[in-house]
Amino acid sequence: MRSLGAYVVLVLVVLMSPSIMCAQTASQSGPIKHEGIPPICQGAGRFNCASPPVKGQATDTEPATDAWGRTARRREAAKDSKPGPAPRHDISGIWRVTGVDEFGFNGPGIFGAGAMPSDGWPDHEPPYTKEGLAAYHSHRPVWGIDAVAPAQTNDPVKACDPQGFPRDDLHGFGTTQILQTPVQVVMLYGGGYKDWRVIWADGRALPKDPDPTWTGYSTGKWVDDTTFVVETNGTDDRTWLDNAGRPHTDEMRVEERFHRVDQDTLELTVIINDPKYYTRPWAALDKQPFKLQPADSSIGEGRCVPSEMALYDSLISKPGNPEANK
Repeated sequence: MRSLGAYVVLVLVVLMSPSIMCAQTASQSGPIKHEGIPPICQGAGRFNCASPPVKGQATDTEPATDAWGRTARRREAAKDSKPGPAPRHDISGIWRVTGVDEFGFNGPGIFGAGAMPSDGWPDHEPPYTKEGLAAYHSHRPVWGIDAVAPAQTNDPVKACDPQGFPRDDLHGFGTTQILQTPVQVVMLYGGGYKDWRVIWADGRALPKDPDPTWTGYSTGKWVDDTTFVVETNGTDDRTWLDNAGRPHTDEMRVEERFHRVDQDTLELTVIINDPKYYTRPWAALDKQPFKLQPADSSIGEGRCVPSEMALYDSLISKPGNPEANK
């Protein structure tokens, strides 16, 4: 039953009933954009938000142990010391998301793209075209302002389809390992869905008429000593952009900007450009910070297993939704 227990933890992050209690309101990064309780947390039948954070409360803590049950080595440093400068042309390492979103979750992605969560604030709605809005309304996510019960969702991941890209960046992107070679940057995603992708850095152009894949085709280049810019096309339109069910077409282009702020800090910005579904490009992540982890850290496993998903449905999802059995 150990695997079932681990899987229930996974699905509670991905496919959970809207009766969950949100944690305290806090900004993802930078100044708080809105004051008060997000609209998604207000009114009967909505998510129930807890009280604001207590002064001095920690908003980010490192896990006590890794996937091997080992205590991670922490860097010993004086309180007033500063991280060293960012190395040139190097974003390699094991990186863990830091900070909390407006609901108090560590890292972005539970209620949709971190810079554009589906929380009911009007300026957090992407700039849909008429066709894009229709595609969005055909999706039934478990999270966000238009959430449904788990048994009613048509989220592709419930059938164990891959999250795909850019959802790998926009949901469950808690810890990842980045490997570099002279011609490639390889992303090894941890979190809820163990996935990987290759970013080619050998000067090749993106394919002009690609056969769509789950993670698309990615090329990257250094635009300065500490900023690596990635362009991706050819993504499979069966995937959702994020946990809130935002859609995309197979003509979407995604830009990622990995900026190494210093030795210990990496920032990621993700821009969505899909003219068929959105009237203009929009930021799904905006300088989301990550902290460098010890080199001996281990990323836990997260996989979608059809047999465990079926068991979850029979024990939790369907019993919690009487309408599903009618």
